[in-house]
Amino acid sequence: MLYQSMNTIALFTALNIIVLIWLGTLRNPLKALYVLVRELVTTPRFLILFVSMAGILLLNKYEQQIEQDYFRNQTDFTPMIFQWEGSFVRHLQDFFYSPWITPVLAYFYLLVFQALIIGSLGVYLIQQNKALVYSTCYAILINYAIAIPFYLLFPVNEVWSYPPAGVTFHMLDVFPDFETIYRPLSGLDNCFPSLHTSLSMTMALLSFRSGNKRWMIITGVSAALIIFSIFYLGIHWASDMFAGLVLSFLASAAGIYLGRLTHARATRLPQFSNAA
Repeated sequence: MLYQSMNTIALFTALNIIVLIWLGTLRNPLKALYVLVRELVTTPRFLILFVSMAGILLLNKYEQQIEQDYFRNQTDFTPMIFQWEGSFVRHLQDFFYSPWITPVLAYFYLLVFQALIIGSLGVYLIQQNKALVYSTCYAILINYAIAIPFYLLFPVNEVWSYPPAGVTFHMLDVFPDFETIYRPLSGLDNCFPSLHTSLSMTMALLSFRSGNKRWMIITGVSAALIIFSIFYLGIHWASDMFAGLVLSFLASAAGIYLGRLTHARATRLPQFSNAA
């Protein structure tokens, strides 16, 4: 079974990364690993940025523990979100539901999402597009740096877990042990903003600066399916998605600016070169 353990999920995510990098470059995906190691060893700016990105991802991993220790008495904003939206997600589920759609969207939500982020770095590393490598790292860092405080101070529960919404958690149709195997990676009240929306859209927006039409199509289609999956599977509210979209535009714009600036300083090029 595809989702029987985190080891299986990690394996198939790695396979997706390899396939995405190959589709995006038509070159040996393992070259991305070689270039990554070389850049970490030879470029101090990239090493600092990469370590910072790893740090924010580690902080996100422990966010739930921080929330339990220091923010356990926060107000639940889920009823307020439901008052704004009503039964939008339930109506969308009812209209589009089909047994064959569920495993496809679960695959994109669980596996393609993670692979798209790492694959983007791999594609730009192979293409030697250092400005976009920097931009992607900055954008990922910004996404998490803005989202984590919301998760701590503005908790919103996933839509399926709020009974008045009448939403079905279709993820369980293909991943029955989701709550025991995958849930530790993401808190039930870490909804607003939707990082699945913001990160997938960020990767798509950055790809539009790459000049790689094939990669633009891959990231654009993947982002659209991932965003649709958050509703279809019964995970996010529309408010989470809109907040995620706003975050994606902010993070990608800031990431591009900082990526170009870092690349310009590293290579002593004019600050606003067309490197990206």
